[in-house]
Amino acid sequence: MKNSPANESLLSDVLAEESDPGFREALLGQTLHLVRRQRRFRKVRRAGSALAVLAGLVLFVWRFLPSPPTLPPSPAKAYTLVRTQPLPASAIVETRPLAFRNLVTSARSVEILVTGAAHDFRELDDDQLLDLAAPSPAMLVRRGPHFAELVFANPADRDAFLRE
Repeated sequence: MKNSPANESLLSDVLAEESDPGFREALLGQTLHLVRRQRRFRKVRRAGSALAVLAGLVLFVWRFLPSPPTLPPSPAKAYTLVRTQPLPASAIVETRPLAFRNLVTSARSVEILVTGAAHDFRELDDDQLLDLAAPSPAMLVRRGPHFAELVFANPADRDAFLRE
């Protein structure tokens, strides 16, 4: 069987005996580039699928975790708590006598008040406080060991008691 010149040319191209060395190098470089790209694509695909599985696992576990308990809102208080404390000595206002004993003024509308120390306060017990409010119905409501409140049955009686 006789080979035709076209077949011989094809055979020589395949065997690369007569081909240009630059062409072989370019062909090999192109092939290596494609192989590297396929390898890179496989690595990225593996890493992406691993991340997708990990994200799915995290979402699955997060969905079935118990949620933290929520506290019901506290009901509104029916009272207002007031805390008191004594004033510091620097906040207390004191009166002092004037430097001049004989003060002459030209206006007649000025009056001089003289104050003195009076320590005749006394503490009332529960019965005395109720006797003080005696004409109107009232009761003592205990709010703690050292705190009680005087409550009147009629608010008008309370107002009258406070004005006296």
